[in-house]
Amino acid sequence: MCVFDHPQLITASFPCSRSTSGSATSATAMADVNIDELRAKFEAAGQGHVFAFFESLTPEEQALLIAQLLAIDPDRVNRIHTNAMAASHIDASATTIEPLPADVYLDAEHADPAQLAEFRAIGMQAIQDGKVGVLLMAGGQGTRLGSSEPKGCYDIGLPSGKSLFQLQAERLHKLQTLAGGSLPWYVMVSGPTRAATVAFFESHDFFGLDRKNVHFFAQGTLPALTDDGKIYLASKGVVAEAPDGNGGVYAALETAGILKHMKDNGVEYIHAYCVDNCLVKVADPVFLGFNIARGADVGAKTVHKVDPDEPVGVVCLRNGKYGVVEYSEIPKDVAEQRKPDGTLSLSSANIANHFYTRAFLEKVKELEDQLQYHVAHKKIAHVDLTTGEVIKPEKPNGVKMELFIFDVFPFCDKFAVFEGVRKDEFSPLKNKDGPDSPATSRRDILDQHRRFLTAAGAIVVGDDGVEISPLVSYGGEGLEEYKGKTLTGPMHLEPEVPAAAEEKKDVVEEAKVEA
Repeated sequence: MCVFDHPQLITASFPCSRSTSGSATSATAMADVNIDELRAKFEAAGQGHVFAFFESLTPEEQALLIAQLLAIDPDRVNRIHTNAMAASHIDASATTIEPLPADVYLDAEHADPAQLAEFRAIGMQAIQDGKVGVLLMAGGQGTRLGSSEPKGCYDIGLPSGKSLFQLQAERLHKLQTLAGGSLPWYVMVSGPTRAATVAFFESHDFFGLDRKNVHFFAQGTLPALTDDGKIYLASKGVVAEAPDGNGGVYAALETAGILKHMKDNGVEYIHAYCVDNCLVKVADPVFLGFNIARGADVGAKTVHKVDPDEPVGVVCLRNGKYGVVEYSEIPKDVAEQRKPDGTLSLSSANIANHFYTRAFLEKVKELEDQLQYHVAHKKIAHVDLTTGEVIKPEKPNGVKMELFIFDVFPFCDKFAVFEGVRKDEFSPLKNKDGPDSPATSRRDILDQHRRFLTAAGAIVVGDDGVEISPLVSYGGEGLEEYKGKTLTGPMHLEPEVPAAAEEKKDVVEEAKVEA
């Protein structure tokens, strides 16, 4: 396991936070910092007020504030704010929205099977050659699910009781076995989820993966600002901050040293996805091969949108460039437009499932001044700079800025879109009940596994479902042994463990107990 928390810094254990504690630690943190230079830097950017209470803080509180300020570039914050506020005043009605051109798009459901097999072979070869890395965006909590844990820890109620993290880790494990290669897994966490995520992986022995191939790094943050761009203090010694959106992954990859790690280890292609899709085909070799064959810098996997009112964004041409338009931004008459065959014109539903070349990701840092961060007007608790009292506003009093992961699409030279089959690709976990809930996620996985087993000649009985461990089958392959067998749910099909291995496992477990 590696944890990336600072450029060029890899530590074997996960720091509890950015902060330090204790007088010795505080003294060490302050020793190498020229506070006058740091203060001057913020004053030159018009943000010197962050030092308003500095002299009244304890040495420990001063060290915490300095550590936080060292991670903030006030000039960058000012640029992002200026560009974001300007973009927020652009007339949305002037935006043109058009369907994707046919030459960038492939509908997998109606594609030539031989062509898909060729893409799969290309993807498997890239994995075998060690050229593929997997990027998981796992910064979200399960708050809307009634859980304070990271969303990836959530158990959707399968017969096995496996979490989303475990399902995805086992798919990764199986694919490595099938391809004969190694897949480094880069897991982006957030402040609230970082410690719990690492602890969850450790408590489950990294789900059988080589822990040296699992790399955690933190999502970035940006200061919360007044409408005119001044940094808020959450307390006298703490800057108010908020996550910079899932598009903040691009800056985090650079600042945390992930891109360097990829380069040093020969990773050329990256599959990126969000943790809350229980059906995600981790490092899907067909999707990888499709993009590699087309020479794409960036690729998007989509599913077919059939209802114009479905609350999902679409991949399309936005003002003549590749991008995503959120469903709330699409005029009703445009959303309802249909092709001659009756399908929606804007039908490529965005599921946050992407392909990148490392070369493209390395260029993104040069694009930041062109990227348009999005402004969210929020109620921000803050310290009154005159009285030092904490103010909790009753209405929005400032802005938080975020970048969306698809905001880089307009800047790629070669873009490709692969439309997968929804029932095999996409079942998001968003709500505690109703649509996109644990119940629908569980249903969709068990329905998929029923299809796999039926295709292999098995008979599945009952409504409780037969679950196939990803260690048995990544995508429906290798199920011949169940031909002609009747399987009654609830059931979990697991790989057979050789007796010697099982005996060794028991010995290890006994040793742990004795220790």
